[in-house]
Amino acid sequence: MRASLKKALLSMASTALMLGAGVAEADTSDKKIALSNNYAGNSWRQSMLKSWDTVTKQAVADGIVAEATPFTTSENQVTEQAAQIQNLILQGYDAIVLNAASPDALNGAVKEACDAGIVVVSFDGIVTEPCAWRIAVDFAKMGEVQLDYLNEKMPQGGNLLEIRGLAGVFVDDEIHKGIEAGVKKYPQFKVVGSVHGDWTQTVAQKAVAGILPSLPEVAAVVTQGGDGYGAAQAFKAAGRPTPLIIMGNRQDELAWWKEQKDANGYETMSVSIAPGVATLAFWVAQQILDGKDVPKDMIVPFLRIDQGNLEENLANTESGSVANVEYALEDANKVIEAAR
Repeated sequence: MRASLKKALLSMASTALMLGAGVAEADTSDKKIALSNNYAGNSWRQSMLKSWDTVTKQAVADGIVAEATPFTTSENQVTEQAAQIQNLILQGYDAIVLNAASPDALNGAVKEACDAGIVVVSFDGIVTEPCAWRIAVDFAKMGEVQLDYLNEKMPQGGNLLEIRGLAGVFVDDEIHKGIEAGVKKYPQFKVVGSVHGDWTQTVAQKAVAGILPSLPEVAAVVTQGGDGYGAAQAFKAAGRPTPLIIMGNRQDELAWWKEQKDANGYETMSVSIAPGVATLAFWVAQQILDGKDVPKDMIVPFLRIDQGNLEENLANTESGSVANVEYALEDANKVIEAAR
C-alpha cells in the first residue's frame, strides 16, 4: 500500500534520476533545521507533525543534521508566526521549513531570515517572498477536480454546499478558486451556501448545522479536507437526505464512507495533500544546505482515493489520522529534478 501511495505522489517526478544524485556534496551534520507551523488543530496537522518527527529523528540519529525541531504557534495568527520566525533567526537555525499562516503577510519575516543567511522552504501554506522556496500542490486543481467528478456522477447538476478551510490561508483561497472555476465550467451546479469548517470535522459539523435550515435541497457538498464526516453528521442530525459529500482522506471520513458503501452503495471520492509533504520540505532544505541547486518552485501531486481503492487506503490509515506517505531523500531528489 505504502508503495502504491508513493507511486501516486511521485507520478510527476523524473524517473531518470539515479539514486547517486542524493549523495551529499557537503557535510550538513552540524546544521540545524526548524519547522515553523502555524496551526495544529486538526488531524492533518497532527499527522504532519508525526511524519516530521518520524523522518527527522532518524535523520538526526543518522548524523545527517544536528537538529530538526518543530515549533507550532498557539493560534493561526500572522503576528505570532512572524515573531516565531524572528526567534528562530536569533536561535541560529540554518534553515526554516515553513507552513505559513499567510502567503504574503509573513514575507517581511521571511526576508529577514534570508538576509541572515537562513534557507527558508515553505510548503502547503507557501509564501510569495522570492528568496524562499515553495513546495505546493495544485490546490486550485484539487478544487476543480471535485466538479469534474460531480459532473460525471450527476450530469443533471444541482445545488452545492461549499465547506471552506481556514480563512485567509493560501490553501483555502486556492481550493475555493478551483471550485469556482469548476462551477463556471459546469453551470448546471450552483453554490447555495458556504461556511468555513477550518479543516476540522467538529467545526465543520457546527457550521453546516447552522446554515442547513436556510438552504434548499443540497445535491452535493464540496470540501477541502477534514470536514466531510462532520458534514455528514450535520445532515443526519437535521433529518435531511445525505448528499454526495467529497471527502478529504481523513480516517473518520473513509470509515464513514465504507459503512455507507456497504449499507447502500454510497459513492463519492476523496482528495487531499499528503501530510508527509513536510518530510519532503525537510529533505529539500537539507539538500539546499548541502549545496544542491534547487528550483524555487516545486509541485507535488495530490492524493486521490476512489470507490475502487477505498478499502485498501482505509486499511492503511490509522484511526484519527490521514492517508499519508513519508518522503525519503531519493524521493525528494526526484521532485527536485522534475521541477527543473
